[in-house]
Amino acid sequence: MKKLGKRSINKIETFLFIMPCILLVVTVFYTPFIMSMYYSLTKWDGIAKLPTFIGLNNFIMLFTKDTTFFSSILFTVKYSVIFIIVTNVIALMLAVVLVQKLKTANILRAVFFIPYIMSMIIVGFIWRFIFSQGFQVLADKTGLGFFNLSWLGEPNLAFISILFVSIWQAIGFYIVLYIAGLQTIPEDVLEAALVDGASRKTRFFRITLPLLGPSITSCVFMALTNSVKVFDIILALTGGGPGGSTYSVTLDIYREAFQNNNYGLGSAKSLVLFVLVLIVTTLVLKTFRSREVDI
Repeated sequence: MKKLGKRSINKIETFLFIMPCILLVVTVFYTPFIMSMYYSLTKWDGIAKLPTFIGLNNFIMLFTKDTTFFSSILFTVKYSVIFIIVTNVIALMLAVVLVQKLKTANILRAVFFIPYIMSMIIVGFIWRFIFSQGFQVLADKTGLGFFNLSWLGEPNLAFISILFVSIWQAIGFYIVLYIAGLQTIPEDVLEAALVDGASRKTRFFRITLPLLGPSITSCVFMALTNSVKVFDIILALTGGGPGGSTYSVTLDIYREAFQNNNYGLGSAKSLVLFVLVLIVTTLVLKTFRSREVDI
């Protein structure tokens, strides 16, 4: 009886401790999600007292008439693929260097990580100033036409600028993850390969890279989720311009809901994005986890 009473008390205490977290999650995440599912079936400008129920008209309009949404999806896919590949490749290369016994390793790690802790809006405005005015000064002093290009005024250059700033800001986070993964690889495995005559290239591709499977999976997953929901850096740098060429899906949803005051269509777009992200992330996780190698 005493044991049963103690177990019951422990369960009650556990329930009381986690209840505030459950209520917070339900209030902040699940309730708005359920509300957005309802609003996606309505026509509402955010001002009227009650939304008008219109059924699946928002989704029909989305898949038949809204070309902006599909162009924003194409932009997001293009951005995400390049961001994931470039970020992970560069982060892994830098992590391999920084994990070595260098005197400046800790300083370099801090230098790469500092941009990550900065707000993306602040980073965006800083680089907007650099692209618009800083490069102009450099062009006048050096005479290099490279700095005189319209980095935010031409669609292809604007895409490159957004991609560059995003990678520069986020790469420190992925470097830390890869360094943590590299430090978990047993030294005796690498030493045994060295004794067997394996070259540095062979040791990296045959031992280090396969054993980094969990770290690669985590980094790819994080890069995927961060790139799909890219918003603030585009808002700060280009605002979706020039000519709407840099509209991401999240920026298009923001524009539809909060600028055009069409909360119904904006909610429908957000639900479509949720389904697409859910499918893609599930496939990516299954693919990468199936190739992981246990130590």
